Amino acid sequence: MPKLNPEELERYRNLLLQLRAKCTGGIAGLANTALGENGSESVSKMPTHPADLGTDTFEQEFSLTLLQNRGDTLKLIDAALQRIQDGTYGICETCGTRIPKPRLQAIPYASKCVQCASKAK
Repeated sequence: MPKLNPEELERYRNLLLQLRAKCTGGIAGLANTALGENGSESVSKMPTHPADLGTDTFEQEFSLTLLQNRGDTLKLIDAALQRIQDGTYGICETCGTRIPKPRLQAIPYASKCVQCASKAK
């Protein structure tokens, strides 16, 4: 499998930067949802019906989970950007083979080939 050329690396770097911007842009909104608009719930906004309280709790937990997932994705994106800089982008960190371009197009922050990723699960 041929090595990625500089134009391809730049295309992947731009794609990773776009994904990073989307993730960081969404984090502020998720944090506001999870913590309430002012960072804490006001007494006047407290639900009075138990079902409303359950819905609010579910939404808060869901937002916190999404926030954690975005944070994890940001770490993967940053690691991929570092691999581009180091010259190791597109190489499986487990077996050392080239990661196929279709996989990198689908998951640009992938650090493993399909076979190694499936074994890791």
